[in-house]
Amino acid sequence: MISVFPKTLIATRFLSRTRPRIHTPKLTAIRTMSSSTQRMFQLKLDPITGNSEWVVIEDNDDGDESFAHNFHQPLLATTSYLDMLNDSPRNTAFRQAIQKTITKPCHVLDIGAGTGLLSMMAARAMGDEGRVTACESYLPMVKLMKKVLRINGMEGRVKVINKRSDELEVGLDIPSRADALVSEILDSELLGEGLIPTLQHAHDNLLVENALTVPYRATTYGQLVESTFLWQLHDLHSIEATVSDGIQLTPPGLDSVLSVKRQQYAMHCNPIQEEIKLLSEPFKIFEFDFWKRPESSGETELCVKATNDGRIHAVVSWWVLQLDREGTIYYSTAPRWISSPTITSPVGWCDHWKQCVWFVPGSGISIFKGEEIHLHATHTETSISYNLDTQVPTSEILNHRCMTGDLQLVLPPERVAIYGDKGWRLSMLKAVQSMLQGRDHPLCLVADDSVFLPLLVAQLSEASHVMSLLPGLKERGLQYLQAAAHANGLSRNCIEVLEKRVKQLTMHDIHQKKVDLLIAEPFYVGHDGMLPWQNLRFWKDRTTLNDILSEDALIIPSKGILRACAISLPDLWKSRCCLSNVEGFDHSVVNATLGACSNLPELEEGPCLPFFVWQCGEFDVLSETFDVMEFDFSKQICLCQGKSQVKFTKTGVCHGFVLWIDWVMDLQNSVVISTGPGHSHFHFQH
Repeated sequence: MISVFPKTLIATRFLSRTRPRIHTPKLTAIRTMSSSTQRMFQLKLDPITGNSEWVVIEDNDDGDESFAHNFHQPLLATTSYLDMLNDSPRNTAFRQAIQKTITKPCHVLDIGAGTGLLSMMAARAMGDEGRVTACESYLPMVKLMKKVLRINGMEGRVKVINKRSDELEVGLDIPSRADALVSEILDSELLGEGLIPTLQHAHDNLLVENALTVPYRATTYGQLVESTFLWQLHDLHSIEATVSDGIQLTPPGLDSVLSVKRQQYAMHCNPIQEEIKLLSEPFKIFEFDFWKRPESSGETELCVKATNDGRIHAVVSWWVLQLDREGTIYYSTAPRWISSPTITSPVGWCDHWKQCVWFVPGSGISIFKGEEIHLHATHTETSISYNLDTQVPTSEILNHRCMTGDLQLVLPPERVAIYGDKGWRLSMLKAVQSMLQGRDHPLCLVADDSVFLPLLVAQLSEASHVMSLLPGLKERGLQYLQAAAHANGLSRNCIEVLEKRVKQLTMHDIHQKKVDLLIAEPFYVGHDGMLPWQNLRFWKDRTTLNDILSEDALIIPSKGILRACAISLPDLWKSRCCLSNVEGFDHSVVNATLGACSNLPELEEGPCLPFFVWQCGEFDVLSETFDVMEFDFSKQICLCQGKSQVKFTKTGVCHGFVLWIDWVMDLQNSVVISTGPGHSHFHFQH
């Protein structure tokens, strides 16, 4: 059973010769236009410094080949495009449905065209007389699509427009309303990429009445499950009751102050199938028709009968696409325990669409076989949510929310699981105890967004003065720490929150006393999903703070060790493979830009990408773990390099190397927090 999430994502470096869907990057961008060029200013975050800068992307239509290798390669390598284009069942289903639906020349609109695959399918289905308008708002993809169209001889048959579909105007961008719509603007939840408002605007402004559509309909399904693993991701209050370190992050009266966002979470459920107990049959939730204008919101009441005794911890959901009007072509994102002879699912593993998980609040709802429970499902324009019958009176829930509303801190599910993990907390306890020995009235500075460490230090050393930066939580973090300190029997003022950036901190801010203990998990709210070494922002901060550290200041963690091993990842590898022919269209031109692996030119390397390895389908470790380099946090940041020899321990196909950082928490090297792929949870060395 997988019991605890790893703290940091493992980076996978793919080999170039034998060498995931991550959501399309959320970008802050401003677009300007002139007669000859189009320019986009894109906000780019530097995870090491925490700073951001505007990067200029220009479309001068000059076929600049540096496009693929300069700014855009790492950006587009982390999107879902490559994984989707490697999903043969998806591509085949769309091709078959388009050929069946678009049987004569007409005007076809493709919204969210990507590389132009669906546009080219539509153009081919109509022959030479029809016309296709490909609408794509993301400029780097527009540039890539033009290359794909050019290499396939489709430039004259597909008109590319670099706008959002709700910016299109009939008579200006397109000569008339379109007769048919082809699109794939779906995320794992179905609605998160704006399906409903996109369809509403299209039916109101861009499509003829009774327009043809591919897909034709989408249906969401759900199933009630019991899962300790899923429960650990959100119910910190119940889990914390079994922890014996004496610190309560969710004390009575504040038991829901640290919580996950009330939403569906995209997650591969197949890896935890052994640990999931099914409590109901699958049930239909909502239907969304592409061929007519959808409503902005909706709700449904379901009566679900339990098929097993158990405790409902979550609703697992997925969707099924009906691509043609007659209902003969389907595609499903269901977990592998759901099978249907008439519905096509991805072959093996894919990452662009996952299942979704909705956490039932608290410790779940007890249910007996044959018992019925009422489920109320609602949807907005962009999300779906659920309510189940509970035994807690509504008034009690409302009162509780009023009590804790101002202090609410929303954390990622992985962070909640970590805070509730006994082993992780014990490791932190031992490390801090070790560092505080022999220190009188130490000044401690917590450099990251940890809400556990300030309370831990304050409890272990009442004589210490604890300061916290909380760069992501700020004022909300201060309110929480004050309330939590009081609830833990500590002085409300024992923890001071400094509302300044690291580089602005001076001796005046710390009352002219130098810092004796600099500590971090390290973790910065809002910067999850990073490559392991991007968490070395802590080392950068430690260097910036050097002038306010005492000569014998202690640093936790004391060092980081970048480690690696050779690995076989056949499922992930297939999803990252170089493209050639996709349903009859040459896509080889996209490989370098999308960060593909296998058969790359000499000296070309695949990108390093962040993944939770346990979520990547089948994998097998093929070598001993080896150290790549060490980062000594007792010293200021410096240039590091390393060289290692790989000793293989198994026969198999090596697809690449996984890299991660082991955090050494104390000077004796006795407390090490490891997140390597040999185990799918935290491993503690004491």
